[in-house]
Amino acid sequence: MNMKSARRIVARKRDVGISRLKVDSSALKKIKEAITGSDLETLMKDNVFTIKGKGQSKGRARVLKAKKRLGRRKGKGTRRGTRNSRTKFHENWIKKVRAQRKYILELSKNKKIDKEKYRDLYKKIKGGFFRSKGHIDSYLSKK
Repeated sequence: MNMKSARRIVARKRDVGISRLKVDSSALKKIKEAITGSDLETLMKDNVFTIKGKGQSKGRARVLKAKKRLGRRKGKGTRRGTRNSRTKFHENWIKKVRAQRKYILELSKNKKIDKEKYRDLYKKIKGGFFRSKGHIDSYLSKK
């Protein structure tokens, strides 16, 4: 039997697509000798034809990713979770600390605090003592 028709018949019997059928290359002669569908069934039992697994298409996922890269699909209806859960806590902390460090550097350059006070404030910022720049101001006005 012709290989093309054999694959078509086996695919129909196994209820899979032709592209999912894998043929054992050592049994090509047996397939050519097969004449009827029952001959092919015996070959199926001998595992001459194996079925490849079904995959999961990434085509739609790629399209969505491309849209998200362009800034789409980020509206209010898409969001699940609070603002804090959507932006990482550590990233927020980094932003806050950088702003505070920049602020005390400005104070130091403008001679509003000396080097010792700068180091003290720097360490307190690192330890998470201050909530904001305003908190630093109130701390300095009390001391």
